[in-house]
Amino acid sequence: MPATEKTVRRSALVASAVLLSTALTAPAALAAPGPKPSATPPAHTSIVGGERLAKPGTQVNLAAGVPVLPKELSARSWIVADAESGEVLAAHNAHWRLAPASTLKMLFADTLLPKWPRTTTHRVEPSDLAGVGAGSSMVGVKEDETYSVHDLWLGVFLRSGNDAVHVLSAMNGGVDKTVQEMNEHAKELQALDTHAVSPDGYDAPGQVSSAYDLTLIARSGLQKKDFREYCSTVRAQFPGETKKNKKGKRVRGSFEIQNTNRLLSGDYDVPVYQGIAGVKNGNTTNAGATFTGVAERDGKVLLVTVMNPQKKGSNGVYKETARLFDWGFAAAGKVEPVGELVPPKSVEEANAAAGPSASPGQAGGGTGAGSKPVASADTGGGADGMGVALGIAGGVVVLLAGGAFLVNRRWPLPDLVRRRPRP
Repeated sequence: MPATEKTVRRSALVASAVLLSTALTAPAALAAPGPKPSATPPAHTSIVGGERLAKPGTQVNLAAGVPVLPKELSARSWIVADAESGEVLAAHNAHWRLAPASTLKMLFADTLLPKWPRTTTHRVEPSDLAGVGAGSSMVGVKEDETYSVHDLWLGVFLRSGNDAVHVLSAMNGGVDKTVQEMNEHAKELQALDTHAVSPDGYDAPGQVSSAYDLTLIARSGLQKKDFREYCSTVRAQFPGETKKNKKGKRVRGSFEIQNTNRLLSGDYDVPVYQGIAGVKNGNTTNAGATFTGVAERDGKVLLVTVMNPQKKGSNGVYKETARLFDWGFAAAGKVEPVGELVPPKSVEEANAAAGPSASPGQAGGGTGAGSKPVASADTGGGADGMGVALGIAGGVVVLLAGGAFLVNRRWPLPDLVRRRPRP
């Protein structure tokens, strides 16, 4: 199919999806979330990414040589996608609009990360922490203490700290302004199933997203070097409270925080997943457990999102994610995709205006094609040196040396590299 015809076809699909998503969003924004989401996915959902993804149930093109999907999958919704090409390899209720929990912090980070240098500091006022929900996950931000933006983002990504989210929101002009910007950014990403009410993912009436949207948001965030660094950091030192020591001198220590992403940090019943490098986990009463992860194996980079597994047991969301990663790496190059992760609206419009003969544009947040890739990085600030690195044991190897957003829908992750193996 000629490129221009593809562009026209996609534009028509997205236009239809915008209308459908608007119709779906309106009632949800007014409805208070119940104790449990509906057990039945809607019959009609958004067609962003392809008509197959609008259908309820599992969508996959099984054929000779394609491995069967894992049997032990209980999640209400999930998706497996190629992070580079954007191809959706398989999905289950991809556009089902569910409570996102703290995976919504990916949208918060993707929206606000570019606003301040990491060295910017802020003294926390009591009003900054107003409105943090009861029972929220906290990193331990204290009033009247000063933190760097780097510290606060580590608190957001590693400990999912709602206190850190609210401080950054205050720096941005307040929660309402931040939520408005998050929703505007979601529309730009064509994450049309998503409606933010709180910046931290805390349960709120009408706050929803989908496995498809969370994957789009993660893919956008991973274009940013800082985002990759924070989401791949396993542990770091976080500033403590200033106190007087035995000599009466005021001193400020620090304490260790560890990433709550169990595929990255490991747990008693979940080993560190080979090649994992983030992205974000969440868990609330209404959302259940949610998780979006990115991993690399043999030069292939995959994104997997899992929402609300129904099977009881410890760390179920990570176990189901690991099974889907295993399937995706085994199926990559063999299975025909069932849809695609669409590019941001502005990029798609620019490509459509430029036409098929135009030179490829630069992927958002990336480096130029001629730029030198980053081979490794240290998070600094007391982090354990995982940095932006992504990957498996066996050294530091460049996966992608920058890249362009092409008309053929390829969206490489610029300067994404393998992560040093954990000791």
